[in-house]
Amino acid sequence: MKWQDALAGTRTGLRNLNGAIPDTARAFGALGKSVKEGGTLDYKTKEFIALGMSIAIRCEPCITLHTEALIKAGATREEVSDVLAMAIQMGGGPSMMYAAKALECFDELSS
Repeated sequence: MKWQDALAGTRTGLRNLNGAIPDTARAFGALGKSVKEGGTLDYKTKEFIALGMSIAIRCEPCITLHTEALIKAGATREEVSDVLAMAIQMGGGPSMMYAAKALECFDELSS
C-alpha cells in the first residue's frame, strides 16, 4: 500500500461525504477545532492520543490523517514509536499489526 495514495483517497472520500451532509460536516469540524485548540494539552499530545486510538480501533484512514498531522506538528519517529508501543500494550496483537502499519505510514509520509 502506498500511504500517499491512501491519504489522497481518504481526503476524496471525506470531501464527497462532506458535500452530501454539509451541516453535519461543519458541526464535526467545529468540534474537532474546539477540541484541538482548547484544553490544557498541546496539539501534538492530542494527536498522539488520536493516533493511539486509531490503532486501537483499527482505523487505517484515521492512522493516515493523524500521522500526517503529527509529522506537520514536528513529531519524531521515536515519539511516534513510543505511542505505538503504548497502543500495543493496551490493544495486544491486533494493535501490533496496526502499529506496524502506522510506522510504515510515518516512514513514507515523512520522507
